[in-house]
Amino acid sequence: MVYTYRLAALLVLLFATVGFSSAMMDEQPFRPSSISLNYSLSVTKNNISLNYSLSVKKDNISLNIVWYGKFKPIQRSVIVDFIRSINYSETAAKGPSVASWWKTTEKNKGSASTIVVGKQHILEDYPLGKSLKSPHLKALSGKLNGGGVGSITAVLTAKDVAVEGFCMNRCGTHGSKSSSLDGGAYVWVGNSEEQCPGYCTWPFHQPLYGPRSPPLIAPNGDVGVDGMIINLATLLVNAVNGDQEPASFCVDRFGSGAYPGYAGRVLVDKTTGASYNALGLAGRKYLLPAVWDPQAAECRTLV
Repeated sequence: MVYTYRLAALLVLLFATVGFSSAMMDEQPFRPSSISLNYSLSVTKNNISLNYSLSVKKDNISLNIVWYGKFKPIQRSVIVDFIRSINYSETAAKGPSVASWWKTTEKNKGSASTIVVGKQHILEDYPLGKSLKSPHLKALSGKLNGGGVGSITAVLTAKDVAVEGFCMNRCGTHGSKSSSLDGGAYVWVGNSEEQCPGYCTWPFHQPLYGPRSPPLIAPNGDVGVDGMIINLATLLVNAVNGDQEPASFCVDRFGSGAYPGYAGRVLVDKTTGASYNALGLAGRKYLLPAVWDPQAAECRTLV
């Protein structure tokens, strides 16, 4: 996985002088049931772009899922279990958990959000074809009625679906489902197992460029899906913190000591050899990205 670190450095500099300063100067109280349509700086692979995004600021968020293309039942189960694990705090007693990772978001937005799995819609017959453009993603996000304020719809595309910009400058994106403030937000993530595993699934595949260190073993045995979870996790954090994009400051960091080309010191399953840093429900393990901690002024990893 390759990022343009000179652009990333510029991003940090810009936000250090503008974004974070503005956030600290804004003394308006946080309103847990509000949403706002605003500009956000979205960091994608080898690309930094300014675009509109919807900042969802609500205590209870319903996450709907549109499955576009063919996903195996076990693949859907791994992703759904990740979402359900966000609120499953019981695993915290056994070690670093998905729930404790998500809790870091409250340091950025002033209040923790509870995410629950909402409606699911399976489109295995590719009604819009296997080559999608950005307007198609927004259209797909509107397939499920309901939600509105405080809702997010995740559009997940299968490994044989090409999406505009996919593998070229992005592995996913997030934005508003409509121009209406009560339309909710959407995120899109594609399965890159066959199209660009070295671009969107690192560190589970050797990167296209840079250090050629051995890839890590995916915790759920599926490079494409485990890579999707990394990107979905990043986008969910950014979607609920749209004016700050806290996960975009910490790309490619999964454990302590991480640096470009090295994911950091993470946990390893003694039986399978798989790498992970978070426990979920049903005994699942996940590798999740670091999140910016404004109090410590650093990227916070679970291990």
